[in-house]
Amino acid sequence: MLAQILPPGAVAVESFGSPPRRRGLFGAEEAAIATADPRRQAEFAAGRECAHAALAELGAPAEAVPPGRAGEPRWPAGIVGSLTHCAGYRACAAARTQTVPAIGIDAEPARRPLAAGLIETVATGAERRWLADLRAARPELPWDLLLFCAKEAVYKAWFPLTGRRLGFADVLAELAVTGSFTARVTGAADGPTGHAAAHVAGRWLVRDGLALTAATVPGTGGTR
Repeated sequence: MLAQILPPGAVAVESFGSPPRRRGLFGAEEAAIATADPRRQAEFAAGRECAHAALAELGAPAEAVPPGRAGEPRWPAGIVGSLTHCAGYRACAAARTQTVPAIGIDAEPARRPLAAGLIETVATGAERRWLADLRAARPELPWDLLLFCAKEAVYKAWFPLTGRRLGFADVLAELAVTGSFTARVTGAADGPTGHAAAHVAGRWLVRDGLALTAATVPGTGGTR
């Protein structure tokens, strides 16, 4: 499913159902979860298995993908990627940096509504008005949840590229019924040199009980 919303040059690896038996972690990855509870260890290991498979699909050497200071996956030189997991699903998207400067993905169960009152934190007034229009056009879709996932995907793309932490209010995202979204990150001066600083492009998909989003930061030539 994830491959349908990724840009050209990016690869997707997905795993469904219960996390597979833990195997194949590198030393740096094992160390990162040494004191974690069993559930966290299983989630981490399943995500790293997807990451290792994505690296192999890109023809990259087998290397560890340890967490960084904010928990973000640290990819080998020349590779960008993102991980996500929720109940019954985990996935990785990865690409070479000359093809995709930055990428972020997020997934949530589509049947689980956004927690009561959270939309006021996630969405600005303008975004709530856009959501009302989207609900009128396609009432069967979980638009509040998709906005949340879109902003999470933007954060996952933005932080590794810039080192800047984003809050929900730092991202203005507009979803389209066609399956795409655009986002503007506030504070363009903090944007990455050589990139279209404040602009992020993305796509979304709702299928098989999952809401999926993928966001990419365009390069100077508009690569997406």
